[in-house]
Amino acid sequence: MTASDSTSEVLPDYSLLRALLGRRSRRFGLGMHIPGGPLAYRSKESPLPLTEAEEAILAFSACGITGHALEDLDYEQGGSRVAGLVGRTAGSADGIQNVVFVVSNDTATYLLRRPDDLTRPQIDEMTRLAEEGAFTELYRRTRVKIRDGRTVLPRETPSNLECNFWSLYAPGSTYFLPINDLSFFVINMLLDTFSESFGFFVMDERASFRAAGLRRFARSRGGHLRDALKEQAKGTVAFLENLAASTLCAEQGMMLQNVGLTVQAMGLGGFPHFSGHPFNWFEALGFRVNAMPIARYFGAGRFISAMLRLAGQNPPVHYPVGLERNGEVLLKAYCPPYYPSMEAAVRAVVARKWGPEGLFQKGSASGGAWRDGAAVTGRIPRCSDAAIDATISYCSYLYDRYGRFPVYYAPFFTLAGFQVTHVDVEFYDRFYRPQALTDAQREHLVKWHGGSQHDG
Repeated sequence: MTASDSTSEVLPDYSLLRALLGRRSRRFGLGMHIPGGPLAYRSKESPLPLTEAEEAILAFSACGITGHALEDLDYEQGGSRVAGLVGRTAGSADGIQNVVFVVSNDTATYLLRRPDDLTRPQIDEMTRLAEEGAFTELYRRTRVKIRDGRTVLPRETPSNLECNFWSLYAPGSTYFLPINDLSFFVINMLLDTFSESFGFFVMDERASFRAAGLRRFARSRGGHLRDALKEQAKGTVAFLENLAASTLCAEQGMMLQNVGLTVQAMGLGGFPHFSGHPFNWFEALGFRVNAMPIARYFGAGRFISAMLRLAGQNPPVHYPVGLERNGEVLLKAYCPPYYPSMEAAVRAVVARKWGPEGLFQKGSASGGAWRDGAAVTGRIPRCSDAAIDATISYCSYLYDRYGRFPVYYAPFFTLAGFQVTHVDVEFYDRFYRPQALTDAQREHLVKWHGGSQHDG
């Protein structure tokens, strides 16, 4: 039985509870080698790459398009924060579905297109293929090759943790890497945060807690943002950006948990691990990167900046802003250089929702799961001019002062990856109790590849 025709017979019979009970990080795969320590061992088998069908199922489990998001909200009270009407296998704040997924193996490295990268007919087709279980075809239609061969980072700190040096990027393995796309998410959040009903006021903690471009919008000056301390509606730039970044990291976590559970159901091995170097992954993947002296990157004052410069300790810091291939912009940050100004970037976010071709334009044909989508989307209120103006002023202040947006994070960043392999049963039988493997691992080669497996 091949991987492509075994899917419908194997996976539906594997319950979620069973996957939860059996899920473990199993790092040692066929062809791998632990060079030292009490578990030192060299596999007697050759590496066995995942088939395209196996990769396709795992990719779908992480971020597959599953149909319309329900977005069952009160659209007179904050519902206009929604920025997407398409569901994937992992949840997403505001329905944005902005987390990017990269798949890398011995042959190539791919980017998987997100809902916003597809047309409405393409999304409908992706949903149909998913419902039919045509995961390999779905995988082929959503992936874009961004480079030949496997993408790897140096096996050294701080690119990777020392405990993972022996296992990472092993031949035959497939590497899954979610990447957070932060700039759109932050701007969309600000349009709601700076609304009249929310009225949040933000201070710049690196500039003596001055108003972060929002002084004229403060209630104390006749505006709509609540700047009085007693109202407890004040915060800092770091607070907002950490909140946004943490939300997207939670989405990464949901994706990787989906991969881990599917790995168990399929009888594969693998493990999630730290991949949070701020720029090495993006340089390796070929992202467009900007550079900035480290003193400015971290917001150091003039005196400290001058001292670092004089001491020759002010090297450039690289940070990713986009990904382009063959003249096509695959990913772009909502900030310069892809927009002439932060005002243009903010207005692009607004247009993506309420512009002539936007998500919520009157009479929208992208009306999601509702019976009468146009009747719903046509009544979703546009964010106010006051909220837009405050968002533009805040974002422009940050970019003008710090030279980038967001300030504490690069527009694209990652935290964890997941490497998947075929389990070397003999290794686990030698060093572990029988319960270390489930029947799914012991039977995988038989059920998916027509091979043989040890019965322990």
